[in-house]
Amino acid sequence: MDVCARQRLFSPYKVSRYQRCKQRTGSAELNGGGGGGGRKSRRRRSPPPPLVLCTRMEPLASGMSDLDNNELPPAQPPPPISLDNHKPCLPKTVPIIEHYDISDHVLGLGINGKVVQCCDRTSKKKYALKVLHDCVKARREVELHWRAARTCKHIVQIQDVYENTYGGKKCLLIVMECMEGGELFQRIQERQDGAFTEREAAHIMYDICIAVKSLHDNNIAHRDLKPENLLYTQPDMFGVLKLTDFGFAKETSLKDSLQTPCYTPYYVAPEVLGPDKYDKSCDIWSMGVIMYILLCGFPPFYSNHGLVISPGMKKRIRLGQYEFPDPEWTNVSVDARELISKMLCVDPLERIAIDGIMKNKWIAKHTEVPATPLHTGRMLRESEETWPEIQEEMTRSLATMRVDYDTANLKQLDNTNNALLNKRRRAKQELTKKSLQPAETTVVKTSAS
Repeated sequence: MDVCARQRLFSPYKVSRYQRCKQRTGSAELNGGGGGGGRKSRRRRSPPPPLVLCTRMEPLASGMSDLDNNELPPAQPPPPISLDNHKPCLPKTVPIIEHYDISDHVLGLGINGKVVQCCDRTSKKKYALKVLHDCVKARREVELHWRAARTCKHIVQIQDVYENTYGGKKCLLIVMECMEGGELFQRIQERQDGAFTEREAAHIMYDICIAVKSLHDNNIAHRDLKPENLLYTQPDMFGVLKLTDFGFAKETSLKDSLQTPCYTPYYVAPEVLGPDKYDKSCDIWSMGVIMYILLCGFPPFYSNHGLVISPGMKKRIRLGQYEFPDPEWTNVSVDARELISKMLCVDPLERIAIDGIMKNKWIAKHTEVPATPLHTGRMLRESEETWPEIQEEMTRSLATMRVDYDTANLKQLDNTNNALLNKRRRAKQELTKKSLQPAETTVVKTSAS
C-alpha cells in the first residue's frame, strides 16, 4: 500500500475527504465481499477492576455522589424506580449474586458505568450487567430506559434491577439482555456475503426509526444516538438491531419550571423556546448522520488539521455544509438523499420529526427500495484504523447539541443587569413620569390697550 493509501481519513492535508478516499483505493469498485475481518486496532481502555459485590444487604443510604464525586448527597433518599406501568416499586435489595454469577468479562463502557457479563444461576442464560452509582441521575436513566423498552423490541430490554454495595458504595445493578451480535457498522464491515445494498440500509433505518418513535411517543429523547449504541442480539442473520445506553436520555414533557419561562424574547435561542422539540430533533440529526454513513461508509462532516473536532467542522455542522460526492453516491436514490437533507436541516424547529420520517416512502416502503450495491462495506474496512476517531467526532458533535434544561438558570427581567435593557427601563420611567405630571397652564399676556 502506498503512502497515500496510509493517510488517515481526517488527515491534516488540505484535500477533500472524497479525494483522500480515492487516493486510498485507487479505484471506484464496489465492495464485493471478501476480506473484512474484525477491527484490528481499536483504541484500548485500561480494564476496570473486577466486580466485587457485598453479600450482605445494607439499607439504602440517604444519598450518594455521582460518578465524578462532585455532587453533594441529596437531602432525601433517591426516588423509587417505576418498573411497573401503574405503580412504582423498589429494585431488589437481595445480593445479586444469589441470582446471577458475575463474570469479570467487560462487555463495554457506557456513559455512566461499565457493563460486564453475568449468567442467570437457574436458566444459565447470559445477560449484561451495568453498574451505576446510586443517585437521582442513575435512577432517571433506569426509569426512562425501562419505560422506552417495555413496548419496543428494538430497545435493549431490562431484566432486573438491584440495589447492592460495590466498592463500599451503594450501586444500582441493571441486568439487561446480552447483545452478542456486535455494533451496527462492525457487522457491515465484517460481512463476507456480498455487497451491502441500499435496501438493507433502508431496513436498518426502519428498525432505528421504530426505536426512536417509541421513545418520542413516550416523551423521551435519547440524545446520544450513535453507531456504538446500536447493537445486534446475535451475530447471525436473525440478529435484531437494538438501541441501548440511556445515560443522556431526557424526559421532554414541559411539566417543569420551563413551562412558563421568563426570558428576554428578543435574544433567547430557539432551543430554549422549544426544549421538547429541540431535544427530540437532536435524535433526528443523529439519525441523519447514521443514514449518511450507511449509504456511503464515511460521515457527512469531517475534521481538518488532525484535530478531533476542528473549528471548521463545527462551522460545517452549524451551516449544514455536506456533499453527496461521486462515485459513492452515484447510484444512491434521490429519495434517500432528500430524506437525509430533511434530517440534517440546520434549524431544529424546521427539522423533520419522527412521524414524518415514518411516513417517508424510503422508510415506509423500505422493502421496495432498490437493492443497489453500495461502497459502504469497502469504505468502512479501509477506514478501520480511524473509525474510533469518527466515533469520537460524532460523540463530541452530539455534546454540542445537547442542552440540559435541568441546569438552566433563566433570570427574571427585573434582575437582569443588561445595558440595553437598563437604557430602555430609564426611558420608560421618564415617559411614565412625564405622563403623570399635571399639564401646565399657559398664561397669555396681553398688552394694555
